[in-house]
Amino acid sequence: MEIEICIINSPLGYIKIIGDADGISSIIILNTDLPAEAEGEKITDVIPECLQDCAYQLNEYFEGSRKQFDLKLNPEGTAFQKKVWDALSTIPYGKTVSYLELSKTIGDVKAIRAVANANGKNPLWIVIPCHRVIGSDGSLTGYAGGLHRKKWLLDHENPYKQQLLF
Repeated sequence: MEIEICIINSPLGYIKIIGDADGISSIIILNTDLPAEAEGEKITDVIPECLQDCAYQLNEYFEGSRKQFDLKLNPEGTAFQKKVWDALSTIPYGKTVSYLELSKTIGDVKAIRAVANANGKNPLWIVIPCHRVIGSDGSLTGYAGGLHRKKWLLDHENPYKQQLLF
């Protein structure tokens, strides 16, 4: 099966989607303004058929009209990582949990470091919402896409938007 790749633009930068007929295997935020040069990928206006639904749903998410994703996913990872990613997928839009709460969800409160490590290796950025995991004290902790993006995503999902007073 041929792996397909496309790059779309988002409010947070370029996003690279990788997958095939078996599902989406990776969604990566690119830390560049020039994705073609930085990633060595050919940019086209044509999105491969197997990636079109993912690109469409991500655009809906950024527009604010999608709160849940309905995609065929095919991430590569260990059984433990997939267990953590499944638990991440249950965190509702607009909500956050701590790494400790996530460890309890998978049934092993002592696995907090392993859970944090699996969270950091999540290959399906946004769709598997690793950005919804915060420190026990409510702090924004590490995020592969950068803390500024994590903050943006949490603010984007916050049902109580802060209004400017002046």
